[in-house]
Amino acid sequence: MTVITQTLSEYKTQLLRNRLGLWIFILSETFLFGGILISRIYLWGGTRPHLEQGLAFVLTSALLTSSFFMNRAETAVALGNIKEFKRGLQWTMALGTLFLIGVVALEWPASGLKASTDAYGAVFYLMTGMHAFHVLTGIIFLAIIYRNGKNGLYTPERHWAVEAAAVYWHFVDVVWIFFYPAIYLIGTIA
Repeated sequence: MTVITQTLSEYKTQLLRNRLGLWIFILSETFLFGGILISRIYLWGGTRPHLEQGLAFVLTSALLTSSFFMNRAETAVALGNIKEFKRGLQWTMALGTLFLIGVVALEWPASGLKASTDAYGAVFYLMTGMHAFHVLTGIIFLAIIYRNGKNGLYTPERHWAVEAAAVYWHFVDVVWIFFYPAIYLIGTIA
């Protein structure tokens, strides 16, 4: 068990600063992903490559379901229920890993696209690759949060890291809500 040396008042002051920093980071990430989405619109126009719809739908469902479990984990830690917190994180990490492996090991080879061939391949790999990288970093973040929770670092009053991980995870899911239709649904097949 870690000794907490900060008073609750100091913690709340630092929490406000941390939240501001997190939202500035999220804003910068929004510009990054927005630029990538604009690249898709500009380079693909009203067309899209032929991609496997079923696999993409299953992987998207897994990723979006993971947000439900992340929310449960965050709520559980705020209520002091560490067992439910750990269970929620395990489901979140498992579903995130399923999404990541599905995109990299199944969707990429099945796409038939190459990043160096044309705009379809370049944009496809940029969008899915950048998103997959963020899912991977989210899974690493969640694994650290899980270990810390297992070691008793979080209390109902002090669990900023869990809140930050949840905001990041939900952000990555929201990005995919925009990327998924842009890649797989919008436009006629070229």
